Amino acid sequence: MPKPVVITADSTCDLPQELKERYDIRTIPLTILLGDESYLDGVGFTAQDIYTRYHEDGTLPKTSAPGIQQFMDFFTPILEEGCEIVHLDISAELSSSYNNACIAASELGGVHVVDSRMLCTGIALLAIEGAECRDRGMSAGEIAEHLRTLTEKVDTSFVLDTLEFMWKGGRCSAVSALGANLLRLKPALEMKDGKLSIYKKYRGSIQTVYRQYVKERLASAEIRPGHIFLTDSGEVPEETLRELRGIIREAVPDAEIHSAKAGCTITSHCGPKTLSVLFIRK
Repeated sequence: MPKPVVITADSTCDLPQELKERYDIRTIPLTILLGDESYLDGVGFTAQDIYTRYHEDGTLPKTSAPGIQQFMDFFTPILEEGCEIVHLDISAELSSSYNNACIAASELGGVHVVDSRMLCTGIALLAIEGAECRDRGMSAGEIAEHLRTLTEKVDTSFVLDTLEFMWKGGRCSAVSALGANLLRLKPALEMKDGKLSIYKKYRGSIQTVYRQYVKERLASAEIRPGHIFLTDSGEVPEETLRELRGIIREAVPDAEIHSAKAGCTITSHCGPKTLSVLFIRK
């Protein structure tokens, strides 16, 4: 008889607490580094703290993946409960989290590590899928293999209000950032092959761009029934989010729409008013 399965992920999945509890998904935090200070992602340190610090002294954080021993300390108590683990990490192209988890898993056994090839709530979509597979009675090995085949169907994209944070973090040139700001361009990025790249540049006010981006993204693919995330990095008015949820509901009436806030990893690179609609394609 298969052992009980626990779904886990690193904190870049940005799963809201209520969904962690609903689906019994456990997370391990990345470390946020600000000079000589360090914090655990989402544990006493949030995206808003990043903005506050940046406005005070221009400091942007760096992130550090959990180490091998941290993963072993995280996995061991779950294994001692008599469970197997299916664990999801941010794309291996973006972080050492996946590789560290794999090394820890090889030492312990009973842990199936999946490279999500995604970030943010793109990982959350896979974690929820894993939990639903678990609840249907699939084994850990079956769930892990299913999630690996599903990664290429997760549609993860973002629209940014500014390139300032990417420029400060060394992710784009000062010329690109200045040009985008002068022309009022709002870059849209998507995950492809585990990497994030710009696929379009919108023009106009961010409120107008949000509507255009969401409508175009939903119309660009045949969406699998299930879950859709509307995720933002803060400073997006609630009235705007309500309007966008209405657009999603009209386009995909049967979807369960989840609202989420991007955590420290996304925030430190993308800045405020970043918005994303994420779903799984058929």
